[in-house]
Amino acid sequence: MIIKAFLRWAETARTSDKARAASMLARAYLHSAMGGEERQAAGLALTYLLDDTSPVVRLALAEALAMASEAPRAIILALAEDQPQIATTVIALSPVLEDGDLVDLIGRGDGVTRGVIASRQRVSRPVCAALAEVGDVPELLLLLENGEASITRISLRRMAERFGHVPEIRNGLLLRDDLPADARHRLVGHITAALSTCALVSATLAPSRIERLGREADTMATLAIAGTVAHDELPILVEHLRAAGRLTPAFLIQALCCGRLDFFAGAVVNLSGLEERRVRPILATGRMHALRALFEACGLDRDVAMVFVDAVFLWRQAAASGAANGAESISGALVEKIDGQTRPHAIVSEIRDMVEQLHRADLRSNARAYAIKASLAA
Repeated sequence: MIIKAFLRWAETARTSDKARAASMLARAYLHSAMGGEERQAAGLALTYLLDDTSPVVRLALAEALAMASEAPRAIILALAEDQPQIATTVIALSPVLEDGDLVDLIGRGDGVTRGVIASRQRVSRPVCAALAEVGDVPELLLLLENGEASITRISLRRMAERFGHVPEIRNGLLLRDDLPADARHRLVGHITAALSTCALVSATLAPSRIERLGREADTMATLAIAGTVAHDELPILVEHLRAAGRLTPAFLIQALCCGRLDFFAGAVVNLSGLEERRVRPILATGRMHALRALFEACGLDRDVAMVFVDAVFLWRQAAASGAANGAESISGALVEKIDGQTRPHAIVSEIRDMVEQLHRADLRSNARAYAIKASLAA
């Protein structure tokens, strides 16, 4: 009888009065000890209020039900499709909305809707994946800043693919320890491109020097990433670099000289098509002919393959002697071996120049470290 009286009264009541009554009815539905028939009638009355012409009434209803896990699901879903102010109230707070509901809202909604979902107190993996796939920059920034969002590595990779060129997204991704290595390398490429087109850099350096410095910086960053990548991520990073055309002989010999041995082994596995359990023993203890055959299986000419054989033997010697400056001694010794050839292959000559440049960089780095250490000791 009370519910029927409320419905008759609502037909002629003022909007402000109806809004207060809607809020009271919703709270009574949630917190009062109603009987089954009375509760059903109250639910029907709340559903009736969804059709009220005034958004003030529907907003009052949304505010009263938004945080309640006992709120009627049908009413919450209807309010989530209402005007932005009403919809965002329940989308931001309602525990009734399930992952499937939120994914549907992401697909059908606008940027405001997606932004509110990205800012929810808890954002599950499927919802993060949907945002990573269709969200725009503002929503993804909110998602990256949400410490309660369960963002998978796949979703992080997708964000890097879609918006790696946007500085704010790039910075948010690079701050994460769980960013996949291949996605991190993709972002390095965007950083290099951004620096190359910077007005200050363009006004200071010649185009050819900018290109060379960008290429060198990209290579060093790639080698740094290769040195920190987890073993289970190696195949993904190697395949990413191969697809990008980065697994050149010059890059691989540089990785080997720099001591990125785990990465180098993964690259050999990828290029040769052999299983890892066969490749690693050859690299560790194989004789010259076995090593040369392995590198030729990677597509290298015999002369180029022999450079890699020499580098592997030099690393073995450095490891056996416990040399502290392994990279420096290997690059220097490898240059001497290449210079000892009568007519080196064209690619070998290119490798030689790169290794010599690496050797000079190692010398300067060690000199700086020595100077710092000596200064501190003094």
